[in-house]
Amino acid sequence: MPIKIPDTLPAFETLVNEGVRVMTETVAIRQDIRPLQIGLLNLMPNKIKTEVQMARLVGASPLQVELSLIRVGGHRAKNTSEEHLLAFYDTWEEVKHRKFDGFIITGAPVETLDYEDVTYWDEMKRILDWTETNVHSTLNVCWGAMAAIYHFHGVPKHTLEEKAFGVYRHHNRKPSSVYLNGFSDNFEVPVSRWTEIRMEDIRKVPELEILLDSDETGVCLIQEKAGNRLYIFNHVEYDSTSLADEYFRDVSAGVPIKLPKNYFPHNDPSLPPQNRWRGHAHLLFGNWINEIYQTTPYDLEKIGTGT
Repeated sequence: MPIKIPDTLPAFETLVNEGVRVMTETVAIRQDIRPLQIGLLNLMPNKIKTEVQMARLVGASPLQVELSLIRVGGHRAKNTSEEHLLAFYDTWEEVKHRKFDGFIITGAPVETLDYEDVTYWDEMKRILDWTETNVHSTLNVCWGAMAAIYHFHGVPKHTLEEKAFGVYRHHNRKPSSVYLNGFSDNFEVPVSRWTEIRMEDIRKVPELEILLDSDETGVCLIQEKAGNRLYIFNHVEYDSTSLADEYFRDVSAGVPIKLPKNYFPHNDPSLPPQNRWRGHAHLLFGNWINEIYQTTPYDLEKIGTGT
């Protein structure tokens, strides 16, 4: 089944051109099934780019999915027009009465700040608490994952001396996990962050299980069965050029930055990078959505009630 998003959303045409099946409201209504309700709390400055990245992976599922775009109300976006936000986004306050089968919380460019210094931290805490009663399964990404694992378990983040930046080999530590169905024993994932979550801190929390990690950049994916939560600290959703865009942005701004590791062919930034993680990105999101479909109540209102 295709993904249902507004016809006028900029991501719509991009996804169609990539071969992702999308559907209009009219077509969706004709199908006598309940679509999975997936919310995307988009904390990234360039919201349109993140919409495409996430919708591309969610839309690859054979199930009908309705994607709702959500933003925090206590923060004004600087890189996305107010017209776009008003046309396609609801604030969390406007949707907090709803139930969702799945909920994605993205990263945010605030990772070097203490959580309590983030302007919308109080709202983030309310949102994270709300997911326990209104969301069947949550996928927390990068800073969103760090914020969630800190909020729920007090696991700290640690600042790195040098940015973890590039494409790194990762290991499949739990091949039997439903979320890693079809995964290779090892594979490559883009990494772009100034902070890390350390294994020794994770191992102090019995509820947390490491699914993916890297010898060079540490923990990547954690499962929490009791809370139906996934925490992923790296970026399987990235486009082929995402790391290049970040690199050239910093170079243009005069920010000291090294070439992303294992990314540009022959370490030559004039050569186009090749995407070596796309297949595993689709596997992870497809497995997550399939597990939601297998376990979520048919009646949305039963989510969070323990029935």
